[in-house]
Amino acid sequence: MGLTGLTARIRTRDGWAVSHAVVTVTDMTGTQVLRAEADAEGAVRDANPLAPGAYTVIVTAVGYAPAAASAIVTASGRAEVGTVTLARQGGTELPPPGPWTIDPAHSGVAAVAQHLGISSVRGRFTHFAGAIEIAPDDVTKSRVEAVIRADSIDTGNDMRDGHLKSPDFLDVERYPEITYRSTGVTAATGSDRWTVHGELGMHGVVRPVDLDLAYLGTGADPWGGTRAAFRATTELHRDDFAMNYNQVVQAGIAAIGTTLKVELDIQAVQGESLPLG
Repeated sequence: MGLTGLTARIRTRDGWAVSHAVVTVTDMTGTQVLRAEADAEGAVRDANPLAPGAYTVIVTAVGYAPAAASAIVTASGRAEVGTVTLARQGGTELPPPGPWTIDPAHSGVAAVAQHLGISSVRGRFTHFAGAIEIAPDDVTKSRVEAVIRADSIDTGNDMRDGHLKSPDFLDVERYPEITYRSTGVTAATGSDRWTVHGELGMHGVVRPVDLDLAYLGTGADPWGGTRAAFRATTELHRDDFAMNYNQVVQAGIAAIGTTLKVELDIQAVQGESLPLG
């Protein structure tokens, strides 16, 4: 005897399971005839046979916009709905809810400053760590925290790096860490665009700093985990963080500009720790 009842798969736009989805089936009169919950794999399997005919399938999940699909039940009493894709509430997208750990080995924290008014100097921090928490019910309550080791600045020039670490700039002996802690998240233009509001602590000063964030998607990695990718940018004025050193060369041109463009390329691994290896 073949399978009877309803089968469906509930997925996000990236193809990941929505484990807390609820499927409701109504007949053509609007009467509810079945209600079932998705399992941990986002699968819905209900073995109760349905009377042959046309039905409407409504899929709901906290944090996602409802989705509707049609189903035809054959004489066998079976309805195969297939895959139903849920979009984040309001059309906004973020990774599946829960904790994510930033992977420094596959991420980058860079800053670009103008040099002599005619070119740019690019630096990067090589030691940092961070965590992301995607809120399940209201994604705007998601959080991120990160810590950067100030003495890990690398511009490709030892003399310049030493000066940046000195009291003229980062003063890494007194202020060994640069910290960022979010205070809120708001959706920006486009389903994958966000503004992360937060506080940046650097050189003994804490100031509000917003990040322009793009969510690039989620996928499996070779180590059996799930990864999410982000890109974020912001601009900082080093004067705001009490770094006022400004050597002036001929013609009144400052050696190093006061505005820094910060570029973050982030990979985060699902869970509270990174995989071994």
